[in-house]
Amino acid sequence: MLNVLTVDVEEHFQVNAFESVIDRDDWDTFPSRVVASTRRLLRILAEHNVRATFFVLGWVAERHPFLIRDISAAGHEIATHGYWHKLIYCQTPSDFADDVQRSIIAIRSALGGNGPATWDLRLGYRAPAFSITQRSLWALDILGRYGIRYDSSIFPLAVHDRYGLGDAYRFAHRVGNGIWEFPLSTVRLCGHNWPVAGGGYLRLFPFWYTRWCIHHINGEGQPAVIYVHPWELDWEQPRVTNAPLLSRFRHYVNLRETEQRLVSLLREFRFGPIREVFAHHLKAT
Repeated sequence: MLNVLTVDVEEHFQVNAFESVIDRDDWDTFPSRVVASTRRLLRILAEHNVRATFFVLGWVAERHPFLIRDISAAGHEIATHGYWHKLIYCQTPSDFADDVQRSIIAIRSALGGNGPATWDLRLGYRAPAFSITQRSLWALDILGRYGIRYDSSIFPLAVHDRYGLGDAYRFAHRVGNGIWEFPLSTVRLCGHNWPVAGGGYLRLFPFWYTRWCIHHINGEGQPAVIYVHPWELDWEQPRVTNAPLLSRFRHYVNLRETEQRLVSLLREFRFGPIREVFAHHLKAT
């Protein structure tokens, strides 16, 4: 079974957990670490001959266009993570449309026009903090208007303070304007969906749980959709000490474990980008 590996490319200070103490107008005053951490991840993927889908923040693409070209040149798929990393349900539809458009322009400019391959002509999208929820399903129609081929933002979870759509279908399906939704992976146990998709869950839960869940999803005849952030491999990143305790815990817990756990997954399971794993779906788009 070929599973999906995705990477959300953003700076360590741009996470929504810190937005209550870090203003977007101050982002340029923080030390950038995204280039080094992303290149570290690229080296790991190259060592294991794995390609992934990189959801790139438009803000990052504008400031580090060479990094986006390096990702693409290494054979990875480029998609958009929006521009300002703002929760969708905290935006108006007009603001969201502007954010999506600006991110597409920034990424295509970084790639040198429409990109080096036809896969880059119509990008995929992932919302900041998976913030397509019941309050923001209208965003799917806007994505379709901008030529987005697919979305990978919906987390089929019933309980979370920032994201989750409990009644969402757990696997690939069509949504607004005919685009495809490739949800983050969960397992169904005891009548509830449980998260397994990577990121903080990869760091927080015992590694055996992550392995078991991916095997379980593959046993259902489905690929797992896993994600990671470059900053999660950067355990020496500066600490944001004035953020709420829960936010700091979520962001910093077990950062030293990320790389080894990711490498272990790459050795045990097969991974590829969305464009490859779901090629038969996207051909119908």
